[in-house]
Amino acid sequence: MFQEKLRPFIERYEEINALLSSPEIAADVRRMTELSKEQSSLAPLVEKAREYLKTLDAIAENKELLADEELGDLAREELSDLEPRLERLEEEIKILLLPKDPNDEKNIYLELRAGTGGDESALFVEDMFRMYLRFAEQQGWKVEIVSSSEGGAGGYKELIALVRGEKVYSKLKYEAGTHRVQRVPATETQGRIHTSAITVAVIPEVEDVEVEIKPNEIRMDVFRSSGCGGQSVNTTDSAVRLTHIPTGITVAIQDEKSQHKNREKAMKILKARVHEAMMREQLESTSAQRKLQVGTGDRSEKIRTYNYPQNRITDHRIGLTVYALEDVMQNGTLEQIIDPLIAHAQAEAIKEAGL
Repeated sequence: MFQEKLRPFIERYEEINALLSSPEIAADVRRMTELSKEQSSLAPLVEKAREYLKTLDAIAENKELLADEELGDLAREELSDLEPRLERLEEEIKILLLPKDPNDEKNIYLELRAGTGGDESALFVEDMFRMYLRFAEQQGWKVEIVSSSEGGAGGYKELIALVRGEKVYSKLKYEAGTHRVQRVPATETQGRIHTSAITVAVIPEVEDVEVEIKPNEIRMDVFRSSGCGGQSVNTTDSAVRLTHIPTGITVAIQDEKSQHKNREKAMKILKARVHEAMMREQLESTSAQRKLQVGTGDRSEKIRTYNYPQNRITDHRIGLTVYALEDVMQNGTLEQIIDPLIAHAQAEAIKEAGL
């Protein structure tokens, strides 16, 4: 029975409440912190579980009254409200019972890179970043450009931004992959539709304690920062490239005038990328599902298509199509895509967990 799955969580929650009020726990700060965190994580599930059990009891009571001449109609009316509520609560509880992704609460490095399509691809990187920026503003997140490399005709060949806020990774993790755009470029004189692609990587920010990189595992190269167009070019070797020797992962930063600051930024991104690579390797060894896929920018790897002539966005993973491209790109109303992706992922996880 579904309700039997809920009782251990309620019992544990009540046990924690009792423990937190004991003098022994009050004197142990570390244990008190651990229990408080566990209590906080259980609270949403326990609240829904109690409501579910209460609704279940109310349904049973009203079913007993159905044969009563005076109260039967009232019981039927009550049941018409209670039964759909019970179904809704069960679905909400199933989601709360799913194992938590340890990265869901984390900030992210959002990395956008031009792929196939030359100048048009670089321009689309800029358009996509603007869309993410507007979405972030709506969520109350803060966005800081960590590194950028401009395209020859505008836009960006590469752009890395740090996005900070509440549950950033949980909302943007399914953005990782190749995004394809179909539109008429500004430079196209005959009105032909061009197809180009960019890649998006969503990498959780990590604390130093989460990943250890030994000094002898890093090679550092310095070089002169290069500008684009009329920008000035540094005359000192302030740009930094770090290479993690065991994995071959490299990070190059040249945005700051100080070599020290560039190295500091590069090191944070390198740690995040190394940690992400370790997670991906672990995931692939236990599951066929390949989350956090970055891709190469090749069209065959596309996860989503943005078709400007038809005002259409299609997410190929779940077969979702919305005719609101202009709204999404201009106003950042990305929840039209994100919410169905999250719902689909939760439904698949519920199925896999046998709930």
